[in-house]
Amino acid sequence: MKLKMAFLASTLAFMTVSGVAEAKPVKIGVALYGLKAEFMQLWAAAAKNSPEVKSGTAVVTVFDGRYDPLVQQGQFETMISQHYDAIIFAPIDADAGATAVESAHTANIPVIGTNTRANTDLLTSYVGSDDVRSGYLEAKAVLDKIGCKGNVVIIEGPIGISAQIQRSQGNQKALAECPTVKVLEMKTANWSRAEAQALMEDWLTRHPGKIDGVIGQNDEMALGAIEAIKGANLKVSDFAIGGIDGITDALLAVKAGEMTSILQDANAQAQGSLDVAIRQVVGDSYKPQSAIWQQYPNMPWAGGTAKSYNVPWTPVTPQNVDALLKMRQ
Repeated sequence: MKLKMAFLASTLAFMTVSGVAEAKPVKIGVALYGLKAEFMQLWAAAAKNSPEVKSGTAVVTVFDGRYDPLVQQGQFETMISQHYDAIIFAPIDADAGATAVESAHTANIPVIGTNTRANTDLLTSYVGSDDVRSGYLEAKAVLDKIGCKGNVVIIEGPIGISAQIQRSQGNQKALAECPTVKVLEMKTANWSRAEAQALMEDWLTRHPGKIDGVIGQNDEMALGAIEAIKGANLKVSDFAIGGIDGITDALLAVKAGEMTSILQDANAQAQGSLDVAIRQVVGDSYKPQSAIWQQYPNMPWAGGTAKSYNVPWTPVTPQNVDALLKMRQ
């Protein structure tokens, strides 16, 4: 009997060890277009601190694309040669990103899009937010504040990235509702606060006293415009200024009454993408681990196989800004 029990214990121990060996972490590469700005830093931190990683279900390597499509293409080649199980991708260029996705698809590696889109049908799924919607909401906030009349300037994201394309579409949709509003200037500042500040300094000189509103396609650039206005010894309150993303400095600026912003949920995009990527590797037995699926009941898990998951936007208001700031602590 003792011999039989010892055999059973030995067998169970073997099965346990074997079980651990079989449940090796899913190897996921995350190719983000750039990590200079706070939003993508929040995205990367959310992935690394996710329940999927903490539980050992997945190991994540984040690649900084340095805002260069050639760099991102090279990172894809690295992930393919090193046999990553799945790739999560936020491309800097929608067209160039399609080539990278095609190479992974040929190697039978699923690619989950997030935050920005590639112009391809080969993405396994997409977990992100509707940028046409955010572009409309931020422009409408600016136009409402100036009473649907006067002059505005638009500071665009990097030309060719899907967020710039779609937020511009949203901007134009809102402007069409105010046909007398004139767009004095429209130019890219590449998501950069410093570049936006330089642009706005130039525009304030070229159009003294004529700019009523600033539509920044992200918060960093809206904040750069604010710095330019302050540097010119003008009152920020004389301008309507809108941004997108809900980064920490923007939340503080909203609290100070200097701008409006719309929160883009980096945590939900990151952890949602991870769950969907792991599901592609593990199969239909996988249960999502992130709480974001309970946070957003209108974005159902759907077995982890939906072609697109739309993470909702949250307008930042005086009523919710303190709670949002507390979440950053």
